[in-house]
Amino acid sequence: MFSLQGKRVLIIGASRGLGSVCARAFAEQGAKLVLMARSKEALEEVRTSCSGAADHLAVAVDLTDGASLEKAVQEAMAFLDQIDAVLHVAGGGLGLREPLICAGDLLKLVSLNVAVAAEINRLVAPSMVERGRGNLVHVGSVASTDAVASVGYNTAKAALAAYVRSLGNHLAAHGVVVTGILPGGFNAPGNSWQRLKASKPEVVDRFIAERLPRGRLAEAEELVPLISFLCSDAASMMSGCLVPIDAGEGKTYAVA
Repeated sequence: MFSLQGKRVLIIGASRGLGSVCARAFAEQGAKLVLMARSKEALEEVRTSCSGAADHLAVAVDLTDGASLEKAVQEAMAFLDQIDAVLHVAGGGLGLREPLICAGDLLKLVSLNVAVAAEINRLVAPSMVERGRGNLVHVGSVASTDAVASVGYNTAKAALAAYVRSLGNHLAAHGVVVTGILPGGFNAPGNSWQRLKASKPEVVDRFIAERLPRGRLAEAEELVPLISFLCSDAASMMSGCLVPIDAGEGKTYAVA
């Protein structure tokens, strides 16, 4: 039940960071992948580094362009024949840190962090419902409940959590398992924490000292077992669930 052998998985945001780490791990487990992000060159680097590289496809697309995204998802569905799981990793704060954020910038964050996933799920989920099975996994953040980041990012991730909980409730009766994870800070190739460490190491060091009981940032590989589980048949009881994975960083008692 925990195996991804033979699973056909679409990974959104696979060109770097956690998405690239999951791509390599899933390929090693025997999954067939479509990797999706903006940069074709970066995607190809990830694809060729995966076990069984010829069995996988890289599709470059502007995720926020609705028409292009629909075409890319159709290409993924044709390549995989059917999609068993979608892993939504794409997201971020876009460097928008103004507390009194303007409507346009807030919409950009909601578009990237929520609307892109919603549109892909709209295109993919009907075939899952028809088959009576499928997994839609979303990477959120501890910021959705603890409000530890920027106003815009906190708001977008809280919206994503509400979306997962709501859609999970709606699709559970059809055998489609909609889940999310709420990670704390972690290192991954080219992610925001690595960039911040390079530009402002004192900020990262202070965060680690004040927020992380283990005294270190997590590594992306530590998230992979949970994500693999949520993409597998073993996650049948998890629809609508948002699972914290923060090594004690979070401060809230309850999540949606």
